[in-house]
Amino acid sequence: MIPIGLYIHIPFCERKCYYCDFNSYSGENTKIQAYLEALLKEIAFYKDELKGHNIKTIFIGGGTPSLMDGRQVDELMNNIYRNYSLDNRAEITIESNPGTLNIDKLQEYRKAGVNRLSVGLQACQDHLLKKLGRIHNYKEFINNIEIAKKVGFSNINVDLMFGLPGQTLDEWKLSLDEIVNLDIPHISAYSLIWEEGTPFYKAYQEQQLMPLEEELELKMFHFTMEYLKENKYHHYEISNYAKRNFECQHNHIYWKNQFYLGLGAGGHSYLQNRRFYNEGSIDGYLRMIKEGRAPVEENIKLTRKDEISETMFLGLRLMEGISIETFSNRFGESPFSIYGDKLEKLKRQELITYNQEKIQLTPKGIDLANLVFTEMLLD
Repeated sequence: MIPIGLYIHIPFCERKCYYCDFNSYSGENTKIQAYLEALLKEIAFYKDELKGHNIKTIFIGGGTPSLMDGRQVDELMNNIYRNYSLDNRAEITIESNPGTLNIDKLQEYRKAGVNRLSVGLQACQDHLLKKLGRIHNYKEFINNIEIAKKVGFSNINVDLMFGLPGQTLDEWKLSLDEIVNLDIPHISAYSLIWEEGTPFYKAYQEQQLMPLEEELELKMFHFTMEYLKENKYHHYEISNYAKRNFECQHNHIYWKNQFYLGLGAGGHSYLQNRRFYNEGSIDGYLRMIKEGRAPVEENIKLTRKDEISETMFLGLRLMEGISIETFSNRFGESPFSIYGDKLEKLKRQELITYNQEKIQLTPKGIDLANLVFTEMLLD
């Protein structure tokens, strides 16, 4: 059986955050049930194609998937069980926002088979949450974590953001300290990206908001690595930290460039040597499903060079780096025969290190990762 990940996109939000450029929509929540029914049909579309595949991970992302009630998540999971082969130890994650959870809903998610909860906190300071356009406050988050643990969720991730306009180093330290003290086993810590088309970017253009100084943002990143290491978190990917046995298996599938199927509006998939992307709008997605066809907007056949490039720059995000043996078995030659001069140059620049077993980013390379990734692109 070929291992595979399954991603399901739920594009609904109570309110779109000011920094967000994800495929998500507010004011459309009355369509959630119709969207779920369309998803069930899309699941069936791939029943034959996924024969011989074993689903190792499921990630229900968004948007705000926790806008779905327990019955809807149960119906979704039951359809997955009926149509696909699922590993009996599969990691099944649902993303959530504080303010959309309650004890009944969390109990029903657990009964449906969800065994990992990801909570989008972003910051512990209410004034920063307000600036971001979040719908919750910190007290609601604490309450959600307490009830999640009460109903049996032990595998919990919390998303945090640094580099926020007006954020101080002390505020960032406090956010990390709070989450560590709550004994959260997985932390994703992302720097703010100013995406075009967002209210944040517009405010930046109009000089109403300004990015933090690069030096301060780098201090926040370095503090994160040091502090979480002191508290027994393993820094296993550039933006991700986990206690022992709590690394996110679904994201490992992405970073190791393994196969995954993405369902829902805007879902991205990678199967065999092709990538394909679904229609992004809710109405367009619903229409295509209603017409009885897969809602694929674009289908791209990958060349060998594409797959090699992606395997390299995704794999280097992992602190364990790229296994020479695994790469050579997959592509029939080693990365040194393909990238020889480039790898030597990056090593001289102290951006990577390598031996006969693996290639890894150095601490300097982690800071300048995008520069290294660019070098992995083959013409």
